[in-house]
Amino acid sequence: MTKETIEDYKIERRKNLITTLFLIVAAVGLNFLLFKLASSLGLPLYLDSEGTVLASVFGGYIPGMLAGFLTNIVNSFTDPTSIYYGVLNVLIAAASAYFEHKGWLTIKKPGRVVLYILTLTFIGGGLGTLLPWLLDGLYFDSESFGAALVNAGITNLTLAQLLGNIIMDALDKTVITVLALAIKALIPQKIRAKLLFTGWMQRPMSREAADSIKSMKCRSVSVRTKIMSVIITTLVLLASSATTISFVLFRNAVTAQQEKLVNSTASAAALEVNGDLVDQYILHSYEEPGYYQTKQSLQHLLDSDEDIRYVYVYKVTEEGCVVVFDIDTPDLPANKPGEIIPIDEAALPYKDALIAGEAIEPIVSDDSFGRLITVYKPILDSSGNCVAYAAADVSMYSLDDLERNFLTGMISLYLAFFIVISAVVVWVIEYHIVMPVNSMSMVANKFAFNTSDDKLDENVEKMRRLDIHTGDEIENLYFAVSKTASDSVAQLEDIRRKNDTIKKMQNALILVLADIVESRDKNTGDHVRKTAAYSRVIMKEMKKKGYYPDILTDSFIENVSNTAPMHDIGKIKVSDIILNKPGRLTDEEFKIMQDHTMYGREIIDEVIELVPETDYLREARDLAYYHHEKWNGKGYPEGISGEDIPLSARVMAVADVFDALVSKRSYKEPFSFEQARSIIREGAGTHFDPLVADAFLSAEEEAMKIAESFGDYQHKYVEDNHVDDSGNLR
Repeated sequence: MTKETIEDYKIERRKNLITTLFLIVAAVGLNFLLFKLASSLGLPLYLDSEGTVLASVFGGYIPGMLAGFLTNIVNSFTDPTSIYYGVLNVLIAAASAYFEHKGWLTIKKPGRVVLYILTLTFIGGGLGTLLPWLLDGLYFDSESFGAALVNAGITNLTLAQLLGNIIMDALDKTVITVLALAIKALIPQKIRAKLLFTGWMQRPMSREAADSIKSMKCRSVSVRTKIMSVIITTLVLLASSATTISFVLFRNAVTAQQEKLVNSTASAAALEVNGDLVDQYILHSYEEPGYYQTKQSLQHLLDSDEDIRYVYVYKVTEEGCVVVFDIDTPDLPANKPGEIIPIDEAALPYKDALIAGEAIEPIVSDDSFGRLITVYKPILDSSGNCVAYAAADVSMYSLDDLERNFLTGMISLYLAFFIVISAVVVWVIEYHIVMPVNSMSMVANKFAFNTSDDKLDENVEKMRRLDIHTGDEIENLYFAVSKTASDSVAQLEDIRRKNDTIKKMQNALILVLADIVESRDKNTGDHVRKTAAYSRVIMKEMKKKGYYPDILTDSFIENVSNTAPMHDIGKIKVSDIILNKPGRLTDEEFKIMQDHTMYGREIIDEVIELVPETDYLREARDLAYYHHEKWNGKGYPEGISGEDIPLSARVMAVADVFDALVSKRSYKEPFSFEQARSIIREGAGTHFDPLVADAFLSAEEEAMKIAESFGDYQHKYVEDNHVDDSGNLR
């Protein structure tokens, strides 16, 4: 890949990034514009996620998620709680991108479109109602659609409000979907392709090809899964730690604020009560001057903050608490001055200290009065003695609500960040790691398993055209793999050329050797070449018919065809007198002639010792030794039968006899083709393997062409004195 090519890819990536940024900004602007338009027209719709949906449909996951989340971030400048709802827009973006990627957002698939609307309704209406409920509580709106449901007979206000929100959100999401489909139909495919955010770090692929590469199987766990597992675990741990720390700090801050409130209230109450008049207040209450004014001041303290539940003044004695002042509350009437009531259970551990007039720590209780924090402040007389306690109870329930709201908001915020960051990480992993590595792996596998010359060149070209330009170690690996593949193909081509040369030399040497043997036998002519040709025709026909499929491979056929000329190599050790005798051989001479099979095996065994890993020599040995064996076991030299005879020898038996029959010899005229064919047919199952004979007879036209090419085709039958008593050639 040239520097110019890399620069071109950089320009394309830059254009794609600028287009994506423009799409995100436009989507955020559209969200605001449509929301304002719906509000100004008084429509019962929001339409504030239309831009998010379009960014997801045209740009993909990341542009859609960023557009949705940025919308809520911008909104948070005027409404801080808006940022907590960003997760909803992020989920809407993810769902939209998923449906678009699957090809489901089209009017041609109405069922999928309905499913999409229901999905967005679940997010916006379902989760969109649950989230504010957890944040602030679900309040019934008398002017909402939920009120109409109540009027229709739904008595549960919460359920009515929830159903009303879902129904209205379904309407909102239906309008958004219709608008999105309409806009999508108006945008040409070429423009939509440019809006899709990809970030290729190699030559771009079609969506189908990319999906195929992404889904490549691994033996165990993929790199994507490993990296995502680490990232997700890290994000979860960080989010959990940050949320826990933030929650603890928030709780401590709110608790301190409540403690400050109860302390200041109790202190203010203590300052309002004249310690020198406590006993008179107990005895005379309202009749005592200043009592009413003091009680009014205490009432103002109680009303100053909704979290202050109770304000009272008690004198603690052995008998219990003597009421000095007690302020009425909606849930608890005040006790009368002078009345003695039991010491509160939460304060019992401090009874002695309270009787002694000592200061005590704030008390936290959770009983029939609720979850409270109580502070007792001593009331001193003019002599500095503690004569009573001013107490204030502050409710902790608001703290629970604040903590729940805070925790819900934090989880929602972190979840939105988590989804967006995960999408970005997945994008980086896929385009910077998974796609380049899997692309190389796919081409390398084809290179490894498709070894034909045209496939090798084609796969090297495919590797070169990947144009991976990640700029990191993967790019270095790509260049190394690409160069190795190219060099390997060149080396393989060189090896194959040399192998072809060696193979030609080998076959030539075999023919030369066979010619040397044949030149001693003046009776045979071109026998070795013709039998090789007949053998090849027979084996190809057998393979075509499906005979012996486990044995008849292309390699087997090639080896037998090439070594067939060596089947009579043992004749080199037979005397010329016997080999070229024009008349009938005696039994003794025929026995000597039979030994040529043993001589042939011995010669080839000597060669095998020098070249042991050569399949064609083993076939040559079988041909030389067994080609005179018969299917019925009456042949020589071993007298074996049936499939115990090597297949190559069974093939040669037919080819050898047929050529001997149709060929002219110094001691005989040739048999006619029809007579030779008849002899082969009659010998099937006795002399010859029936399947081999059948294949030969089926390929008689090819055999006839070979015979004609050597001038052996005859119609006239001539008796031959070299045929033994069983009708078999000697």
